[in-house]
Amino acid sequence: MSRVVVVGQGYVGLPLAMRAVAAGHDVIGLDTSVDRVKRLSAGESFVEDVSASTLRAALDTGRYHATDSPGSCDGFDVAVVTVPTPLREGAPDLRCIEQAAQTLAPFVTPGSLVVLESTTYPGTTDAVFVPLLEAGSALRAGTDFAVGYSPERIDPGNQQWTLQTTPKVVSGIDAHSLARTEAFYRTIVDETVAVSSTKSAELAKLLENTFRHVNVALVNELAMVAADLSIDVWEAIDAAATKPFGFMRFTPGPGVGGHCLPIDPSYLSWTVRQRLGRSFRFVELANDINDHMPDYVVSRLVHALNRQGRAMSRSRILVLGLAYKRNSGDARESPATALIDLLVRQGAEVAVADPHVVEDERDDVRRVTLCRAELAAADAVVLVTDHDAFDYDLIVEQARYVLDTRHRLEGEHVEQL
Repeated sequence: MSRVVVVGQGYVGLPLAMRAVAAGHDVIGLDTSVDRVKRLSAGESFVEDVSASTLRAALDTGRYHATDSPGSCDGFDVAVVTVPTPLREGAPDLRCIEQAAQTLAPFVTPGSLVVLESTTYPGTTDAVFVPLLEAGSALRAGTDFAVGYSPERIDPGNQQWTLQTTPKVVSGIDAHSLARTEAFYRTIVDETVAVSSTKSAELAKLLENTFRHVNVALVNELAMVAADLSIDVWEAIDAAATKPFGFMRFTPGPGVGGHCLPIDPSYLSWTVRQRLGRSFRFVELANDINDHMPDYVVSRLVHALNRQGRAMSRSRILVLGLAYKRNSGDARESPATALIDLLVRQGAEVAVADPHVVEDERDDVRRVTLCRAELAAADAVVLVTDHDAFDYDLIVEQARYVLDTRHRLEGEHVEQL
């Protein structure tokens, strides 16, 4: 088996590192966060897809080591980069990819394989990643060492489609690099899907998430229209979903979150604008709809409070859920953040309950445990993330008003999005 370096030990890198250890590889988990490295070294996982017992078992093998020291990369056979690629003022921010390439480059040797997994725009691997590796190693990619691109497909909390069971798209800068990349991933996943170029693999990742983003925007706008028409949009979606062909079920919500939906389609839109000089209208319209869903949720809360003879200012609002998806502790780009910001700016007293999110702390809201007293004290409750851990019977019993953005509740005082 190989000596593998996984750069980035977050929601993508840590599950990959654990799977590589289970497959028999020796794994270095490199991360710039000293605190994260300390927690991992102590057997404390902050990623829900990786249990503490799984992490401890990996540590006990002696084949997993978390570190913030770049020198630990020395002697690697395979390096996989799983670092964040956020947006900065609407443009792709590749600084983490660039830093990762510069960190790895001095340790690249003849025969090495370096794979990029971070979501990015088509052309990044060839035009950004490879030149940095070559400059720092004084070696030629494709001649002296191999380079591949394999987009991550991690779905936090999904027990059916895991890293191992989800088909893995693989590519390389040449035929040899593709073969090396595919051979490595075949040791850790059940199925690989080879494509002819890194650009195709990069675009495939953006297409997957743009498809979801656009369809979520469609049902979000439909939910707003249906509410104004006094039609139950959820019943209509349920009815449409009975068609066995030509329809795929998507549901509305308070906005989109995680890295994939708020960020990835904008990478595609940016690429089209930069290289072709025209807009990608579907993406830009979807961005506009999904980005403003928290505003719509707040407007619905305002109207509900007004019907009670209350103003938003000084009202007590209990927000249920900080994570961007159910049963996950991942709060990256969560619509709950924008929603809370809007509520605070309007003078509301906000309390937040989320049993899964432990790292998100802010000074302007109280973190609470969902209980009878908090529900009774709230003028309104808004269900943002429908974690199974919430006591929904208690919510219906105690809350004087609930705005349910996930269609999880039924009751006299419950209003659906």
